[in-house]
Amino acid sequence: MEIHYKQEKKRIQQLSFRTEVSVRFSEVDALGIVWHGHYLKFFEDGREAFGKHYKLGYLDIYEHKLATPLVNINVDYKKTVKYGDSVIIETTYIDSPAAKILFKYKIYRTSDMELVAKGESTQVFINMEHELFITIPPFFEKWKKENGLVQNPQKG
Repeated sequence: MEIHYKQEKKRIQQLSFRTEVSVRFSEVDALGIVWHGHYLKFFEDGREAFGKHYKLGYLDIYEHKLATPLVNINVDYKKTVKYGDSVIIETTYIDSPAAKILFKYKIYRTSDMELVAKGESTQVFINMEHELFITIPPFFEKWKKENGLVQNPQKG
């Protein structure tokens, strides 16, 4: 029993990546602060950077004749960000036994590392005929194993 506990404790359950983005003029409102809808674009920036780093980008998925549409996204706003600021987007993959991709996000103002927003998103797998996958696609299971998210069963 104790050995099983130690093995489970070593299993990685999440991967993170940080990327920095400058606030663009087109993202601010008349008051000079980032309009709330643009935080979803920051999350997208985070997903793209994560995907490029961990080889789970949209084109990597598309090579397997699949797409991963968003089915849920949430944002909690904490502080404002202004034109001229830059933000660090921390994107964290949360492992799940289901056929979906879960991300959590934290956005920090670079100048003072103040948490300005956080959120999460859920994506599912569909094929090119827009049919939903209810089991994990083989390439995604392989990706999870390669990144230490699935523990190889021990013989014995």
